[in-house]
Amino acid sequence: MREKVKTKEAQTKEAQTKEAQTMETQIRTESRLFQKDFCMVVIGQIISLFGNVILRYALPLYILNKTHSAVLFGTVIACSFIPMILLSPVGGIVADRVNKRNIMVFLDFLTAGLLILFSISIGHVDMVVSFLIMLMCLYGIQGAYQPTVQASIPVLVSREQLMPANAVINLVGSLANLVGPVVGGTLFGFFGIRPILVVSMFCFVCSAIMELFIKIPFENKQRETSILATVKMDMKDSFSFITVKNPLIGKVALILACVNLVFSSLIIIGVPITINEHLGFSQELGNRLYGYAEGALAAGGLLGGILAGIVGKKIKFEQSYLIIFGATLTMFPIGLALFLKLPAMVTYTIIVVCCIVMMLLSTLFSIQMLTFVQSVTPSHLIGKVMSLLMSLVMCAHPLGQIVYGNIFQLFSNKTYLVFLIALMVCILITLVARSVFTQKKHKKIKIFEFSTNEV
Repeated sequence: MREKVKTKEAQTKEAQTKEAQTMETQIRTESRLFQKDFCMVVIGQIISLFGNVILRYALPLYILNKTHSAVLFGTVIACSFIPMILLSPVGGIVADRVNKRNIMVFLDFLTAGLLILFSISIGHVDMVVSFLIMLMCLYGIQGAYQPTVQASIPVLVSREQLMPANAVINLVGSLANLVGPVVGGTLFGFFGIRPILVVSMFCFVCSAIMELFIKIPFENKQRETSILATVKMDMKDSFSFITVKNPLIGKVALILACVNLVFSSLIIIGVPITINEHLGFSQELGNRLYGYAEGALAAGGLLGGILAGIVGKKIKFEQSYLIIFGATLTMFPIGLALFLKLPAMVTYTIIVVCCIVMMLLSTLFSIQMLTFVQSVTPSHLIGKVMSLLMSLVMCAHPLGQIVYGNIFQLFSNKTYLVFLIALMVCILITLVARSVFTQKKHKKIKIFEFSTNEV
């Protein structure tokens, strides 16, 4: 009898040991960053973003080459951003209620189909109109696509892996932005727009097919009201969260919007116009050099992503304003080189070096802000809050791009003034950011855990 009791006790202990080992293995697996599904999301991002980047590089540049109008160039890019602003909140709402994998697959196939129609329309529709519509579609789709990717991260990795995961996603974007403009500049400089369309279509189709095999945890939420009422309620919840429940997020959004208005818009509009129109290069050489400058920006982003993964956890949120300040200072050498009228290649080299540094710091800052928002937002709101935040921040882009397009046209003989005045305005924004970010020292912010086992 005693032997039977001992046997049962031994079996119970053995079962408990196996269960503990199984749980330990599961926890260890969940704590790993590069799990199969996360890796597939990353690879899909690389392919899809590469196709998107070379298009967004080539289409506006084609218009600038044909018209030589800074106003038209800035207006086209500004209008292209509007669909992204409008669709980002919708993308976040959809990402919280629809299978995220299906969203990514659908959007990639949709982009490939639109490219086929665009290719057919070239030569039969007004150039500016057709290119503007295609750019608006690209940015709009990207606006719906990125919140889906960002909302997938917290359910694919543990909270401890959020910073490295965001760093990897940013590295992917930087890698696409590094290779895309270089390849796009070479193809566009030698062969025109057609090869870029073919390469992009191939990228989107490949990405969509691969994404079919991704498994992202998804909870099918029952909808008790109409779609319009659901969208309105979700927007209200996310807006309330960033303004009432956690107003620091709303203040961070305003700071980012100001940076985009003055700093980011200047880089988007100023760098191509300066290189292609004011340094005296031939059109073909200018296109290639601009592609290399865009690649330099992406290389800086790549280094910034690597740096964020290594030292990101050591940088305090309250000190993030110093990163903005460092990025802002990179505008001074560019303005000085233009003022002194240095040789074209010397000025171009200064622009490239400054682009690398500014993008490195900008990427590090973006990852800091993204990780902060994800860590203080509950999982059921993460998609909506991230998309609303992105939309609010991007609102500044169209305004800044239209303004800079007109300013560069107006000060075509004194472009250095644009960079130097923007530098002073950005320093003021940095001082405001310092005041906002240091508020976190005096407030207790709730950190939410994310579950990787949602059904």
